[in-house]
Amino acid sequence: MSFITTADGTEIYYKDWGEGPVVTFSHGWPLNADAWDGQMLFLAQHGYRVIAHDRRGHGRSSQPTAGNDMDGYADDLAALLNFLNVRDATLVGHSTGGGEVARYIGRHGTSRVAKAVLLSAVPPLMLQTEANPEGLPRQVFDGLRAGVAGDRSQFYKDLAVQFYGANRDGANVSQGLLDQFWLWSMQAGAWGAYASIKAFSETDFTEDLTKMDVPTLVMHGEDDRIVPVHDSARKSARLLKNAREIYYPGGPHGITATNPGRINADLLAFLRS
Repeated sequence: MSFITTADGTEIYYKDWGEGPVVTFSHGWPLNADAWDGQMLFLAQHGYRVIAHDRRGHGRSSQPTAGNDMDGYADDLAALLNFLNVRDATLVGHSTGGGEVARYIGRHGTSRVAKAVLLSAVPPLMLQTEANPEGLPRQVFDGLRAGVAGDRSQFYKDLAVQFYGANRDGANVSQGLLDQFWLWSMQAGAWGAYASIKAFSETDFTEDLTKMDVPTLVMHGEDDRIVPVHDSARKSARLLKNAREIYYPGGPHGITATNPGRINADLLAFLRS
């Protein structure tokens, strides 16, 4: 397996497939790089070099106590791109990964970046505050923390249903997909998964979004019950300098797995534009 070692000694696992223009993928919580396999295989078959990593505390990467915040995540992504000497990349982030992409650009600029994609992403800010009254109450995130700190195995099984919208009328979500979510989630360390909840829910990405001066595609399911579209994608698009928007009626949070054909086609069209 391929690893890099960051400045604080954390080992970050990554995979690097194909040849051609570079597309990187930052995964959602509490999954790992394998959640992108459907997109990576498709794009590699269409002439792209695709790179994805396991966030610190998740998957095959180290589980350090420190650095489990958006600055740390962004710096790990920067270390990977620097190590691989990536240029003119399109950075794709799902959910928490979308925050990672925004914070990377906010901290490290766009010298290595040609385009960006925020897919079911958490920016600008998930938490309800006086300045963000449409956000989710803190009790929602306290419930996630209680789930990780308690019977996290059953918690992840229950969360998978909501993540993929399997409880919606007319949903066609296989048991295999739900089991896969549980498997990947259980590979995340309890410490990293717990700390990441604060990172994705309380980080304000407003300033980062205003620094994103590259073409950015905003993609979001309109029936996302994890990251509601009205307080994320629609607000982010208004803050971005060069945004394109695609919204999917009835689409859940885990739309990359439930609607891979549409997502892959839209990604490819954006990459070729």
